Amino acid sequence: MEELASTSILEQYPRVLLSEEQIKKRVREMGRQITSDFQGKTAYVICVLENAFVFAADLLRELDVPVICQFVKPSTSESGVDTTEIFFSPEVEVAGRDVLLVEALVQSGVTTEFLIRNLMVRGANSVKLAILLDKQSARRVSLQPDYFGFLLNERFVVGYGLGGTHLGRNLPYIAVVEEETKSDPD
Repeated sequence: MEELASTSILEQYPRVLLSEEQIKKRVREMGRQITSDFQGKTAYVICVLENAFVFAADLLRELDVPVICQFVKPSTSESGVDTTEIFFSPEVEVAGRDVLLVEALVQSGVTTEFLIRNLMVRGANSVKLAILLDKQSARRVSLQPDYFGFLLNERFVVGYGLGGTHLGRNLPYIAVVEEETKSDPD
């Protein structure tokens, strides 16, 4: 850990995949599209932690409609040989609301699909999905976002709030983590 502390975070992840400017431009475009779609409505935004906090903060500032924002953190529990239960907390009250679910990265889509179904069961008028990075090649369910920033290949990335080891989340860009420096199995 001392070795990491002596090196600039920017030096640790030099391979930029998406620049700060590219991200800002795309988030602005997504904000305009979401604003148009939510005209006359209040956007009840649910931000999925931990990866989406930076993306959600920037996206919300681009919305020109009333916004209510809440954060949830999914967790899984192995409950059997082939079964995984997904929980999210805190409980959200979405009955009669138009929900915008915000995630930074969707891979398999299993957790996201669960969250969307769960929000609809709770009585949401509608649930729209906004994601920054879409790893469609890893998808295990049929799920298409309503709004997305960028398609992503099978790579491990950090920055702009993303970071499995919790390092690199503060990068203003998204960087590819080289295989030899990757320390998180996700």
